[in-house]
Amino acid sequence: MYNAAKQSPGVSVSDSNFWIQSQKPYSPEAVDLALKRWSFTSDPVEVKAILIPHELEDELKILTINLRDNEHYMGYVAEKLTVSDSSQVLVSRTIGKASSEIRLYFAAPSVHFVSDMSKNVLACHGDGDINCQVNKRASYISGQTIYGGALLANIGYTRRDSELHTEDVNLCTYYRILLGKLPDGNCKMSRDAILAAELPSAYSRFSWKGLSPRDLLCSFCRNQRLSEPLFAVNRVSCDMLTSAVSSEERGALAKSVENQCTNDVIIDKENSDIFTCEVKICSRKQEILLEYSAAHTWSKESDAIQNSALKVLIWFNDYFKQLNTKMDKLYLSNCTDSFKIHPNIFLQEFAMCLSVYSNTGCNDSGMCSSVGPFIVDTPKKQLESTATLTRIEGPDSGVFPSHGSLTSISYTASLVMKDKAKIYLLESHNEFEFEIGTGAVSNQLESCVTQLSVNQAACFIAELPPRDLILAAASEFSHELSNVSSESCFLEFSVKVLQVTEPLEDRMEKALFSPPLSKQRVEFAVQHINELHATTLVDFGCGSGSLLDSLLEHPTTLEKLVGVDISRKGLTRAAKSLHQKLSKKLLVQTTVPTAVLYDGSITDFDSRLYGFDIGTCLEVIEHMEEDQASLFGNVVLSSFRPTVLIVSTPNYEYNPILQRSAMPNKDDEVDESTGPCKFRNHDHKFEWTRAQFQCWATDLAVKHNYSVEFCGVGGSGEEPGYASQIAVLRRMARDTEEMCLNKDKDQPYELLWEWPNASIPV
Repeated sequence: MYNAAKQSPGVSVSDSNFWIQSQKPYSPEAVDLALKRWSFTSDPVEVKAILIPHELEDELKILTINLRDNEHYMGYVAEKLTVSDSSQVLVSRTIGKASSEIRLYFAAPSVHFVSDMSKNVLACHGDGDINCQVNKRASYISGQTIYGGALLANIGYTRRDSELHTEDVNLCTYYRILLGKLPDGNCKMSRDAILAAELPSAYSRFSWKGLSPRDLLCSFCRNQRLSEPLFAVNRVSCDMLTSAVSSEERGALAKSVENQCTNDVIIDKENSDIFTCEVKICSRKQEILLEYSAAHTWSKESDAIQNSALKVLIWFNDYFKQLNTKMDKLYLSNCTDSFKIHPNIFLQEFAMCLSVYSNTGCNDSGMCSSVGPFIVDTPKKQLESTATLTRIEGPDSGVFPSHGSLTSISYTASLVMKDKAKIYLLESHNEFEFEIGTGAVSNQLESCVTQLSVNQAACFIAELPPRDLILAAASEFSHELSNVSSESCFLEFSVKVLQVTEPLEDRMEKALFSPPLSKQRVEFAVQHINELHATTLVDFGCGSGSLLDSLLEHPTTLEKLVGVDISRKGLTRAAKSLHQKLSKKLLVQTTVPTAVLYDGSITDFDSRLYGFDIGTCLEVIEHMEEDQASLFGNVVLSSFRPTVLIVSTPNYEYNPILQRSAMPNKDDEVDESTGPCKFRNHDHKFEWTRAQFQCWATDLAVKHNYSVEFCGVGGSGEEPGYASQIAVLRRMARDTEEMCLNKDKDQPYELLWEWPNASIPV
């Protein structure tokens, strides 16, 4: 541009400064118009802007620019940047939305030009010059190289309006720009829930809220100045999968084939094709830096794209979280599960990002280029974090959110000074909807919600989020809160549960079965309890105590009920429900069963539960990894050794019937993320066919001297079997010698609640 201007007639340029000046005089009309406009004096317009120092350690500064009608705004910008005039100021591209006039203004580095066309270069006079030092924060948010201190301001003329457009830029603006460059940032902002929302771990067209995973991934790539993601959808014939499965006998080899082909696919004869999707992320130069290719298959092309996009987003999100982990070096592997990474291209594209975010102790992006075994677990890990509730209001309606349920809440999130002198409202929603168990909200918020019934409200103190998130949510309080110490405040949520919609799995079962499968399973257990005249029962994986609670409504021979689960919040709800029911029964009965709840893993042996009459494990094993399900089977039959063990799990072959019945009418579409091609619940780690389940149970029975019979509930038992398949394992003969128990050592479970003499755990 410089050389073109220099050769143009009627234009003069400077060899030392950044300006191009027309030598033609302004027309008399233009001069007259300018004089009339400037003759009217008005009060200056104050505009807030952010000064971003070039040193990463220096704090951002809020400046006020006073604009007057008779001066061009660039003159005032030059003044704030402490340069002689506007010809010394460079301007970045617009930042954020296309309609925005937010730009970065920075002082031009000291340069000299080589006017020879073959040597058209820009050279700094010295690297020691402050204006020649790269401003990494400003460069990162703009996607271009910015030198020295930079002014982030929203001032300028739009294409549609001749009037000067101005808008304040504060710390909230800056941190929202940063948040938008993170993999989960636009997910949070599209839901207007920066503090509450998280990037979900599973996609469902019927429960997903906000921007779709594909749109989120595209936005992330644009904000990182990468090329648009490439989605390659492949059509797979179901006939190929059918022949692959039927070519082997139902057994170990068939099980392997099914795991690879049919655990993700239910064959729909009316739609003979299914889809897979590959994703490629490329640099601006179209160099591939990441490839994703998974074996998952989907009945709809759109679902294949959305689910694959979400997997890539989750990978990036996990990677960015690693940048906040203090480590000596940053590692990046060439391959992880379903991902292929090109480390050199990847680190080159994210060099500025690494230098800004990485806590590796180096500010030089060139030092953050180690390549090694950086492993990311793609499925989002949900760590249970219990919220301690205070100020609980409203009666217990008995309707609680459960895993997979679509829950609507209202909430506020406030930053409270510990001396209670000030309370800052950061975020609020009158109606916020999300699916329980997908990681769509913070762990503590979900923990709070699952402890409340519909129309109940409570408060809890949440873990203080990173400073960046607080300032991004702070709006007009951002400047004031930037000086607040984390030790002097806490984050408080106030939450009310408005509505709960049952999980899809329950809706499917209720649409087809009366009574629902859950009640049929209880009746099945009651029948075996009374046939055996059992007095003791342990429910492995009791959750919120639905089976134990239901057993109290039936006449049985039971004298002692025990529940074991790893979820403390589920056990807390079970204790509350059992306490109420046993208290009521005691008013009309002279004797009631004793009840105990233990916090622990069902794959660990506890001697207090040895030799019970009946053990139950209903619809639990599918929530475990297959190797853990096998470990449970071995532990319960070899160590706990109940007289009878009842295990139920979904029959994978029955899923097409369930999913068709869940649709209100023929025109509604099935949600393939939880229906065809996937499982009844996205939290299920597997779902077995009849052959697979029978193989699992038979092997355990033979190994541990038990007999086994198979039956089920839901349906007639004819093809494709029962909806819920059940194995009843009976101990063949009592051991001649009692198992040698170490009562002090073999008691890993924590006693959470006991009846009588029980208090409800908090």
